[in-house]
Amino acid sequence: MNRDTPAEDHQPRARESAGPNGSDSQAAPVTSEVHRSIVAVWRIESARLIAGLTRIVRDLDLAEELAQDALVAALERWPEVGVPTNPGAWLMATAKHRAIDRLRRGQRIERKHAELLHELADDSSSDAGSLDDPVGDDLLRLVFIACHPVLSQDARVALTLRLLGGLSTDEIARAFLVPEPTVAQRIVRAKRSLAAARVPFEVPPASVLGERLASVLEVIYLIFNEGYSATAGEDWIRPELCHDALRLGRILAGLMPNEAEVHGLVALLELQASRLRARIGPSGDPILLLDQDRGRWDRLLIGRGLDALSRAEARGGTLGPYGLQAAIAACHARARMAEDTDWERIAALYDALAQVVPSPVIDLNRAVALGMAFGPAAGLEATETLRDDPALSSYHLLPAVRGDFLRKLGRFDEARSELERAASLTRNLREQRLLHERAAECLRASTTRPSS
Repeated sequence: MNRDTPAEDHQPRARESAGPNGSDSQAAPVTSEVHRSIVAVWRIESARLIAGLTRIVRDLDLAEELAQDALVAALERWPEVGVPTNPGAWLMATAKHRAIDRLRRGQRIERKHAELLHELADDSSSDAGSLDDPVGDDLLRLVFIACHPVLSQDARVALTLRLLGGLSTDEIARAFLVPEPTVAQRIVRAKRSLAAARVPFEVPPASVLGERLASVLEVIYLIFNEGYSATAGEDWIRPELCHDALRLGRILAGLMPNEAEVHGLVALLELQASRLRARIGPSGDPILLLDQDRGRWDRLLIGRGLDALSRAEARGGTLGPYGLQAAIAACHARARMAEDTDWERIAALYDALAQVVPSPVIDLNRAVALGMAFGPAAGLEATETLRDDPALSSYHLLPAVRGDFLRKLGRFDEARSELERAASLTRNLREQRLLHERAAECLRASTTRPSS
């Protein structure tokens, strides 16, 4: 959890595909509708398609190429004949035929390829209504490959969004505000690293499952966090990334229903996502938690989040880090008005979280909860020990939180200094403007304050 976002908020892109450009203006809407259908099908089926192909060809790079070949075939064929009844099976059958054609064209005679050709030929004659069994096992294997610890964190995120999220390289680049070639290089290097490490296409054995699952959960969490509180750029939030992460979390929960922390993560994402509509105003400006219209919170997502939290708790034992964060989010979700929030329980939950995963960011969150429960002086005191922590030296939310406490205490000059420092540290333009506005409010308050 490298990008913890304080729970108190102090702190699918359309897949457009170039297709036939017919001159018949009446046919254009039909073609456009088919293309939208292809986009939706690819979003749903691409992960299962790549997973199934990887099991067969034992080569992640080749599996993705074959899946892309099938997508191109769909773009060429479906606008003419319509979307098939079982589009996933159509894509799989097409990809398998492309694999057979490649092997035959190459005239490879090695035993491995001969066996592979035989397997593909046999498999492609099976029931076209089925998309390779066991689909769940294939997907789970792909999840653990994409999030393998041998890869850097950036590579795991990029590869996960590419293989499991169905995003293009360009979409990933735009989501994280990095050049497209950078994302492309990360994906290429990730595949090479997996090949060099000879990572098997399998679910990890029980002896290392916990460690490997932690990597998977972290990647999904990081994707969500980048959407929930964008690191840089003009947008305060990127809901599409949140939705991508939430979909991945739900898939994982379906594949690993007995893992409490998987349900804990899904609960956290559902509950946090429920606030997205209320987190920005009409012009895109941030609205912090205590100022949000809670009538705009998504009650369906809140219900799903609370159900997922119940499933995590029902697995027995103490909650893990994601489950504890979900329990904190649940405190907010259950409060119909800001003043109803149980801040003392939130502070206690942060105490428990700090015992499980010690972190100065968690300590900062706890300070916020203490300030809300027992007054700004208590919260400010709790931040004093954090000021010298090197891990927070460039973390903009520390001076932002301190500035808020100082403002509430009427120490406007000190508050303005902290808020201006916070604005200088963040790379998100919306957040910068919000912090500068609050600093300006402190300046006006200090100059209009009556003399003692």
